[in-house]
Amino acid sequence: MNLLSPVSELMTKNLITVNSNDSLFTVKEKFDAGQFHHLPVVNGKLLLGIISKSDLLYFLEGMKEKDANDAILNDLVAEKIMTKGLAKVESTDRINVALEVFKVNLFHAIPVVDNNELVGILTTYDIIKALADGNLTQ
Repeated sequence: MNLLSPVSELMTKNLITVNSNDSLFTVKEKFDAGQFHHLPVVNGKLLLGIISKSDLLYFLEGMKEKDANDAILNDLVAEKIMTKGLAKVESTDRINVALEVFKVNLFHAIPVVDNNELVGILTTYDIIKALADGNLTQ
């Protein structure tokens, strides 16, 4: 695969997501259970936003009660901390287009959306891994 290959060849397709009204306790549980750093926030397959693990940790650090208990996290919902203004790519966009989006912006994940439906996510890790494994060339 090369930089002109479609994003669909690198993106993660089996996504773990949350709904906008899911509690932050649910968000925290999903991050704690997985080896990922970004949770798309959806309504069905419609992308509403994204929460990074850093977003959640920053929020927890900023809480007045340093020991954020489960009751507090159950009362707050994902929509409160999700990032809404997202850059997106389509699965048919070339990898070099995604690289340009990463270069211009300071985030590490781009949702992949086709026909207004979330179909995947591409992260800087996906690109670095493909390069390190020799699976991505110019």
